[in-house]
Amino acid sequence: MTLAGKHVIVTAGPTHEPIDPVRVIANRSSGKQGFAIAGAAAKSGARVTLIAGPVCLDTPPGVTRVNVETALQMDSAVESALPADCAILVAAVADWRVVPSPAKLKKADGPPDLQFLLNPDILAGLSASPRRPRLLIGFAAETDNVLSNAVAKRAAKGCDWIVANDVSGGTEKSVMGGDRNRVALVSADGVEDWPELSKDEVALRLVKRIAAILG
Repeated sequence: MTLAGKHVIVTAGPTHEPIDPVRVIANRSSGKQGFAIAGAAAKSGARVTLIAGPVCLDTPPGVTRVNVETALQMDSAVESALPADCAILVAAVADWRVVPSPAKLKKADGPPDLQFLLNPDILAGLSASPRRPRLLIGFAAETDNVLSNAVAKRAAKGCDWIVANDVSGGTEKSVMGGDRNRVALVSADGVEDWPELSKDEVALRLVKRIAAILG
């Protein structure tokens, strides 16, 4: 099965939420898994729109890339990319943002009083949209109770699949930045635990499953 004739949206990387002109709120994410999935989908024949946060990665061949910085920009870019047959939301989107200071905050002035605002929930919003893709897939990076949290997230967000991974290994062993990943696929059929694979192999395996549904 291939994805020829299908449009696939992939989000990847972190978002950066400005605090002032030089500081941001961010998540640890290299974007490698999302870029690998975008590349595998393109190789399978799909028209791929990759919405990428701030990462230093080359665009996979055959992929249309849209660069964004913030969660609000990513949300808008996803909406603009619709309609799509499948959306795979891999990006580690910051949950909160602040109203940024126009000038650099000075250390001598003491800790700033930051007022946090909730960012849009892109996955839940897309699930509830009248333009919802036929197959909607989210990612869940967890440090504890990985599978139970992923099952709960799938129900709460209303998506078809959740790809869960354990990111509790610390900065040196974490999948966030590494080249390997061990994931579990959570669907209406239950939980399927995959062995540790390279991120390219995870991407290929996931895209084959997507093609089997959409093809």
